[in-house]
Amino acid sequence: MSEANSKVIQGRTGPWEIVLGLEVHAQVASNAKLFSGAAVGAGAAPNAQVSLVDAAMPGMLPVINRHCVEQAIKTGLGLKAQINNWSRFDRKNYFYPDLPQGYQISQFKDPIVGEGEVIVERDDGSTFTVRIERLHLEQDAGKSLHDQDPNYTYVDLNRSGTALMEIVSKPDMRTSEEAAAYVKKLRTILIYLGTCDGDMEKGNLRADVNVSVCRPGAYEKFRETGDFSHLGTRCEIKNVNSYRYIQQAIEYEARRQIEIIEDGGKIDQETRLFDPTRNETRSMRSKEEAHDYRYFPDPDLLPLVLDPAWVKAIEATLPELPDAKKARLQTQYGLTAYDAGVLIIEQARADFYESAVKGRDAKLTANWVTNDLAARLTAGGIDIENSPIAPAAIAELVQLIEEGVISSKIAKDVFERMWAGEGGASEIVDKQGLKQVSDTGELEKIIDDLIAANPGQAAQVKEKPQAIGWFVGQIMKATGGKANPGVINQMLKAKLGA
Repeated sequence: MSEANSKVIQGRTGPWEIVLGLEVHAQVASNAKLFSGAAVGAGAAPNAQVSLVDAAMPGMLPVINRHCVEQAIKTGLGLKAQINNWSRFDRKNYFYPDLPQGYQISQFKDPIVGEGEVIVERDDGSTFTVRIERLHLEQDAGKSLHDQDPNYTYVDLNRSGTALMEIVSKPDMRTSEEAAAYVKKLRTILIYLGTCDGDMEKGNLRADVNVSVCRPGAYEKFRETGDFSHLGTRCEIKNVNSYRYIQQAIEYEARRQIEIIEDGGKIDQETRLFDPTRNETRSMRSKEEAHDYRYFPDPDLLPLVLDPAWVKAIEATLPELPDAKKARLQTQYGLTAYDAGVLIIEQARADFYESAVKGRDAKLTANWVTNDLAARLTAGGIDIENSPIAPAAIAELVQLIEEGVISSKIAKDVFERMWAGEGGASEIVDKQGLKQVSDTGELEKIIDDLIAANPGQAAQVKEKPQAIGWFVGQIMKATGGKANPGVINQMLKAKLGA
């Protein structure tokens, strides 16, 4: 296992490196909010899912949602993190129109989950470890709507009080690609656990990206000493909700900071927003420190004390997580690390594969699930759970290929007809007359006629064995692509002495 790879950016005054830490906000999968019984879910009319607690009406008191606590514990266990049996909620004070209380109930010094780690794979198959600093529970704010009226800002409190898990990493990522890969892996883990739906488009999973730049060697000194003074001043880019935007925001922000420093300026610690239309970050506000929020323990909520036996019971319910599933797919089915990795990105895809592969060729089945079927589903915007072609139908198609009934080329046509709803693979093959020609008597006549008509080409095969490909192509053409390539090759080699 390797450490994070640094990316050197050449500036006017020499090389620079990026240092990245992420704070990922994941909306807890729950039917009710963190401190009230109000419903959670997208699509409701503005302010339709707001209780008196969410609206901060006088005299309203928060009551903790046990299910949200369980989801946080489950997530911590999935991140191989320390579960703190004693934690407490604090008030984080700031004022904004969509924060009706004038404070956010969060966790500061005593979070429910402590240090953990996530092992992340790069595109080249190498891995690096991102250390998790903490996971804490907090309530979301509402939403300010600026585009409803030219003169007014409207406030929708449907999100107010929704449970969030803030997952804070150590500054262990060194490239924009690593940051995106980390969020992708974290999202996969959360979906497997069932603790967050991972819908980035709706903002149910979003990242605050902390970016700083330093000279080569400075990061290594930081890792040795833990002294942040070795690193540059960081800027936080708020609420980035796609892998592509995460990468673009990091690349722009790193360049911006380098240019400022090389021009003799200094980086102000601040919060910035990423504008994807202009591909740039812009200042939002100066970065607050903990004392700016005037944290203090929430007087309306008792400390959260967990029964260790309850934590153990939750641990016993954990599903097979992505890393374990990947290792098992390789061992059980003999798949490559790459194929297994592609399959486990989505739990539903891995489940689909395991339903289809029973008794079938593992590699061939994986190819159909991750290539042809995945491409069709993506093009149609369809989740694999709603695939019009079921796992059993893929298994039937693979079986026909394995048994030599159809060629891989013909299978492509059969698959398209299956997608169009023309029936199962065997039914389509019979109806359309697509069975491979494997009858040696029928093929022998075609081969003999072809050799007789092309003596020059036949003579070439003895000197250049690869020239046999021309004959294969002609026979496939003569049989409408139905000839069995394996049988053709054997017969040609015998007749041409190749």
